[in-house]
Amino acid sequence: MNKSVQNQSSKIDRILVVDDSADNLFLVQTILEEEGYNILLAEDGRSALSQIEQSPPDLILLDVMMPGMDGYEVTQRIRQNNQLPFIPILLITAYDQPSVVQGLDTGADDFIRKPVEVDELLARVRSLLRLKHSVDERDQIARQREDFVSRLTHDLRTPLVAADRMLGLFQQGALGEQSPPMQEAITTMARSNRNLLAMVNTLLEVYRYEAGRKTLIFAPVALPELLKEVVQELTPLAEEKKLSLLLNFENNAESKVLGDRLELHRVFTNLLGNAIKFTETGLVEVHLRATTDNAQADTSWVTVEVQDTGPGITPEDQAVLFERFRPGSHKRSGSGLGLHLSRRIVEAHQGKIEVKSSLGKGSVFIVSLPAQK
Repeated sequence: MNKSVQNQSSKIDRILVVDDSADNLFLVQTILEEEGYNILLAEDGRSALSQIEQSPPDLILLDVMMPGMDGYEVTQRIRQNNQLPFIPILLITAYDQPSVVQGLDTGADDFIRKPVEVDELLARVRSLLRLKHSVDERDQIARQREDFVSRLTHDLRTPLVAADRMLGLFQQGALGEQSPPMQEAITTMARSNRNLLAMVNTLLEVYRYEAGRKTLIFAPVALPELLKEVVQELTPLAEEKKLSLLLNFENNAESKVLGDRLELHRVFTNLLGNAIKFTETGLVEVHLRATTDNAQADTSWVTVEVQDTGPGITPEDQAVLFERFRPGSHKRSGSGLGLHLSRRIVEAHQGKIEVKSSLGKGSVFIVSLPAQK
């Protein structure tokens, strides 16, 4: 058997051949089966998509010209399905260069022209299967790494929680009196431990979202009430820096969304906390308003804006601000997890988050959520 057929786990590669011509199907099937591949057949685009969704193959050989649904549309639908793994697509076409360009633009990985030459077909199949194996191996390594980090983060949390409780007992005097220098040292240790625990908790939440293990409990949430709570909790931080902290309900103060209250609380606490952290003078203001999507007149949104008078964010930082482990260039920037997690939470609520900022003029973070009907 051709060694290129098997990947590292000795699994025989499965190739789906899609063509409305029975003669073409038989020809390609014969060529590939002689090389030891497991061949699946489909005579039209719809049956191909059905097979792909039920059991994704390792490679798809797809005829461009088919009645009902052509190869371009099949390719486009495959690429739009985020539930599918990466599957290389080899287009088989009798057309000229423009058709090739259209196929590659819709998401195909390679093409071959009719009449098919056996050696060329096999070479392209081997090439695309090498690509498939490489991507699968990369994804497997990434999953293993993320699983390791998730487990490590979970294990780290236990001693940090224990340390936090023990340091709390020291601060309360339950374990005896301490001298002023000792009290100061314990206070510093407790603050550092809490910061580390918060980082570990955030990292754990990020991996729960990315692994699809996060369960959200949706219920009607009154945003005015939620924002009042967040502002009240963070007011002492603003007062320490002599910042004005304002809450402005511009219209429809009874705005409600369908969401997980705890997770939305996390989002706005993070945004407001960041605004206070990076603003030295001036104010931080929270705006709540109801809006309508101009593109979809029947869709109502609730928009929350967190605006500050801080130093602003560079265009370069704005481009990667919501990516994981991509902190800004500000000297007080943290791990780069908070905003990434906030984006995950907002997207899980079918909403969107964005930032607008100019250097020296402050920043505004905008969260838009579908209003409860």
